[in-house]
Amino acid sequence: MGYILTKEAFDKALKKLAEERRIYAPVLKVGEGRFTDTDVVRYDFVTGLSEIELSKKSDYAFKEILTPLSETLFFFTEDEVKTADRDPREVIVFLKSCDMHAVRRLDQIYLGNGIEEDSFYKEIRDRIKFVLIGCQKSGEDCFCVDMGTNRTTEGYLFSVDVVGDEIRCDVKCEECAKIFAECGGREEAVEPAYVTENATRVTIPENIPNSIYKSPVWDEYSVRCIGCGRCNFVCPTCTCYTMQDVYYTDNGKVGERRRVGASCMVDGYTNVAGGGQYRKTKGERMRFKVLHKIFDFRKRFGYDMCVGCGRCDMVCPEYISFSACINKVAKAVEEEVSNGSN
Repeated sequence: MGYILTKEAFDKALKKLAEERRIYAPVLKVGEGRFTDTDVVRYDFVTGLSEIELSKKSDYAFKEILTPLSETLFFFTEDEVKTADRDPREVIVFLKSCDMHAVRRLDQIYLGNGIEEDSFYKEIRDRIKFVLIGCQKSGEDCFCVDMGTNRTTEGYLFSVDVVGDEIRCDVKCEECAKIFAECGGREEAVEPAYVTENATRVTIPENIPNSIYKSPVWDEYSVRCIGCGRCNFVCPTCTCYTMQDVYYTDNGKVGERRRVGASCMVDGYTNVAGGGQYRKTKGERMRFKVLHKIFDFRKRFGYDMCVGCGRCDMVCPEYISFSACINKVAKAVEEEVSNGSN
């Protein structure tokens, strides 16, 4: 089922949806970029179509609605523990196909990666619904086609494609279809737009020999990488975090526990009791991150963690290309295999 609406009609429908829900979408923040007089596309709550950026790729991923950078899990006193209050309203999140695939990765890690589901994540996830933003043009750094994330056909309420002065929607939700019809939408078959080729290409090694862990391919990153962790924080599938207890009293018995985003590329992430530290060099950290994205996760769950959004390439202050690193690893693996390494 599909509907074609004028922008005015779609805005009316969106406002109707927002009466009992919150809408979370990419927004163009003019002058709020990392450098003077630059813009940035960042997710925020919106109330209408005019606020949503539907053409440009967001510089930062949607994931903070699911995994906030700093989240209070519960409060504690000497006598009791109370979970933090949450907004009970449903949230509709606008995102592109690659990010829809990233949701699957987040769900796998928090809900299907052990004996128990993460109850704090699940409480948020149960209230999240998605709108698919059609992707009519590949970004310069995107490599979603090679990662198989350029298209999705399920998991969303409806899709959104701007064609001239019209909004074209593939609708999966009966309630949304009713609202679109009431707002003057014209029923017509619609297929969400998706890219079929990227300028950036990657080759993912099917198997990786153990010898790659000692390969000199990682050495350059010990020199180039500054360990800022930006690549992790913009990535839609990075999920590492640390726990912090904040005490309100001197006796340490009243306070709150927070889950705070962490980065495998930043100093201190692998510190352990007794002063031990693993993966001290930036090259070792890069090795851990890259192999987790294109091999280790797949070995465990059957598909790659990276979705090819290219945000890590966009944000790196040292112009380190993750896609180029993948191709270097693929070449190194080919050489190792040809030399008979295991």
